[in-house]
This record gives sequence, C-alpha cells and structure tokens, in this order.
Amino acid sequence: MADRPGLLGRLRRAVVARTRGVRESLSRRRGRVRGFLAVWVRRLRRIERREVGEFRRWLEHTDNLLHVSALVFVPALVAAVTALSNVFPGFSFLLFPPLAAGTFTLFSDPEGRFADPVRFVVGVTGGAVCGWVALRAESALLGVPESGLVAPGSAAVSILLVGITTWALDVEEPAAFSAALLVLPAETPGRYVLFTFLASTVVAAVFAAWRETVYEERAAFLYGTMRADDHVLVPLRGPDRTTPALFGARLAEAHEAGKVVLLDIVDDERVAATERTLLDRARGTYEEVERLDDVNPDVRTEAEACVERVETTAERVRTEAGVPVEVVVATGNPERVVGDVADAANCDLIVTPYETEYGFTSSFVRAVFRTSTDAVTVRSVTPREEWRRVLVLVARPGDTAHAMVDFATRLAGGAGTVSVCSCIDTEAERRRAEDKLSKVVDAVDGPIETRVARANVLEFVDRNADSYDLVLLGASRDRSAASRLVSPPTFERIEDVDCDVAVVDRGRVG
Repeated sequence: MADRPGLLGRLRRAVVARTRGVRESLSRRRGRVRGFLAVWVRRLRRIERREVGEFRRWLEHTDNLLHVSALVFVPALVAAVTALSNVFPGFSFLLFPPLAAGTFTLFSDPEGRFADPVRFVVGVTGGAVCGWVALRAESALLGVPESGLVAPGSAAVSILLVGITTWALDVEEPAAFSAALLVLPAETPGRYVLFTFLASTVVAAVFAAWRETVYEERAAFLYGTMRADDHVLVPLRGPDRTTPALFGARLAEAHEAGKVVLLDIVDDERVAATERTLLDRARGTYEEVERLDDVNPDVRTEAEACVERVETTAERVRTEAGVPVEVVVATGNPERVVGDVADAANCDLIVTPYETEYGFTSSFVRAVFRTSTDAVTVRSVTPREEWRRVLVLVARPGDTAHAMVDFATRLAGGAGTVSVCSCIDTEAERRRAEDKLSKVVDAVDGPIETRVARANVLEFVDRNADSYDLVLLGASRDRSAASRLVSPPTFERIEDVDCDVAVVDRGRVG
C-alpha cells in the first residue's frame, strides 16, 4: 500500500508527459499546415497579381479592349432592353436584330464613321419610320396584305426610302436597313417605331457614357506608364553618367511626385561604406564623425572621388530638371543589385546607359530588362540636356507602344514634336498600319504626327535620324534565341545614326 502513491504519481507524470507530447506534436503539425497554407496563399496571390497584370497589359491593346467591351455591353444592353420589353405589351422581338447589330457597330469601332449616338438613334428610328411609311402606302394603294405575308413592293419601297432618307440627312446607319424591313411583319408597326426610338436612345446613352468615361480616358487608368513611372532609378555606369541621369529626370519631371535615384555600384565594401559616410556628412545626417579617422587613406581617396562624381551628377540633375535626387551606394553583383535597389527604393522605372559586349547588348542591360521594373536603355551620341524632337518606331500595338508614346510626350514637352512611325513592306499594309498608329496615339494628349513609311526600318532611320534628337524603339523580348541569331534586334543594328537611341522594355509581370 505504501508504493501506491508513488505508482500513482508515476502514472500521473506519464500521462501528463504523454499529453504534453501529443499537444506538442499537434502544435507542430498545425504549424506545418499553417506554413503550407501560407506558402500556397502567397503563391496564389502572386499568380493572381501576375494574371491581373497580364490581363491589364493585354487590354492595353486597343483592339482587345474593344472586343471585350463589345462582348460585355452588347449582351447586357440587349438583356436590359428585353427586360423592358417584358414590361410593355406589344413590344416586338423583331426589334432586337437591328438593335444588336447597331450596338455592336458602336462599341467595336468607337472612333469610326458610324460611332455617333445621334446618327445611331436617328438612323435606326428613321429606318423603322421608312418601313412604316412603305407599309401604310401599301395599305392605302393595295389594301391590307394577307396575314403573315410581306409584299415585295413594300420591302423594295422601304429600302429605297431608308436609303434616300439616311443619305439626305447624313445619318447613314447599316442597322437602319434591317429596321426598315423588320417593321413590315410586325403586328403593331406604330409601336415598333416607338420602341425602336426608345431602345436605340438607351443604347446610345450608354455608349456615349462609356466612350467618354472609359474609352477616351483609358490611358489614365489602364496604361501602366502613365499611372506610374515617376520614380526613376539611374545606375551610374560608363564614362557619360550625366546624359542617362538627365534623361531619367526629364521623364520624372512630367509627374508631380517624380524623383531620381542615382545608384553607384562599388566593388569594395570599404569604399562603399566610406562613400556613404561622406555623403551622409555632406547632407548633415551623419553623427559618427570619428569613424572617418580610422579609414585607410587609399580607401578614403577613392571614396571621395566617387562622392565627387555622384554629387556632380546629382547637382546637374537638380539644376537642369528641378526634381528631387537621392543617392544609393551599393556593392555586389551589378546584375542582381539593380533589381534589388529598384524594389527597395520603390522605383518604377530604370534608365541605364546602353552597353555592349562583343558587339551585342551587355549582360547588365539584359539583366535590367529581366527585372519586374520598366526599363529604358539610352545610347547617346553627344551629351544632351533635352530631347525635343522624338521619333517613335512602332512595330506592333500594345503596352510597349503606349509606353514609348508616353515617354516621347514627356521628353518633348509642350514645345517639342513627336512623330510616331511604322514601316511597311507593301502598299496593301498601309491602311492597317494607319489604323494601328491611330489607336496607339489617340488616347494621348498633345500634337502627335503619325507616319507610315514603305521602307526598311534601318534605311528609314538612317535617312531621317538627323531630323530628330531621339529615336525610341521597343525591346524585342518576345523573340526566340534562334530568331535573334538570324536577325539581331533593330537597336543592335542601328549604329551610325546622328541622334540618340533609346530602347524601352516593359517590366515582367509578377
């Protein structure tokens, strides 16, 4: 009996230990599950951001935006009119074919010949009126036709009348002809005309609101560079550090929140630390002055030379462009550092000097183009402070084309000129190229010239480069390695031109 308390104590301790072990095991499992779920949540969010970003850039292509708008608004408006028709007795379903066709015409080509709300309402309603007049004339001359039949004469007269009427009133509308025919078999032609007017007015009002608030303003909320790209990171590389910095400053000054971040990448950590100290002391933010007393003289001399170069560039940017300038000193592999600094400094654009290796674009420039940040690489012929005459070469519509036009208008300013050009091989491509350029530039304010040249792009640039300060090109990142080997990118083949050349690359999404 004396051993029972000890036995109970051991059992109690064993149970407690076992329970604690089970709890710890469950806690570890819950922790692993939570960690697993957190990882997948982050991945899903990253995928979601990437997909949303890719979709937004896809919508920057004007044709894609118009197709999406037509697919959304045409069914929605037809459904709305159908719902209204159910409220009013005698509303004919024959109204919907011309209404749907006319609605699609409006939303698929909002800048086209037929994209006029007044023309749409008057044209469709006028077509219905012409059909009603033809029907009344037939009744007066020949009597009421047999139920379910449409007299050929009525059909011919209605089409003739709608052609004459829309031509005379300058309201030619394709849907007017179908409205003129479909009123003939309607049970109540008078109501058909009235409902045609009401339904077309609703469609026209929605279209006018969409075009004014969405389509015409798409650049403000859809085009990425126009909403951002005001914090510009400029890596200080090469002999000419001022020109790329001023180029970035000209882009940044177009936005009220614009600023320039100068990045000085140093090989030696000691030199970098000393350079940071000297920069802090120059700005009055350094408190540990005694640290400079222990710096190696050679290291300090090299750091002072770096500070002088950086401060000279920064002061030039502040004086010429009037934008705030920050300086970041970093060490490490430049190809990795530039992306990390861009993220840390909250920069949305990188402007770097153009570099080559063995006749091709350098690995550093390619690394900049692989980052998630928009980038521009600049090859300058002579040091410049301003770029007022800009030529933009557009190969295909989309986000890069909009970015180039946006940057060109920022650089040219109110007193400059911007020419947007596309080169074609045959005359049959001209109309399509003109339409492409029109959709690229119509969302941007300011005078912009569009040109379609039937010429090789290299020959065109060579002939016209002396008329411009800058030629803007898009990076051909979507080309395969084999394609690049057979035909190098255009900017690698443009060498002896009498103006600066800049290549624009949209950052990778996600």
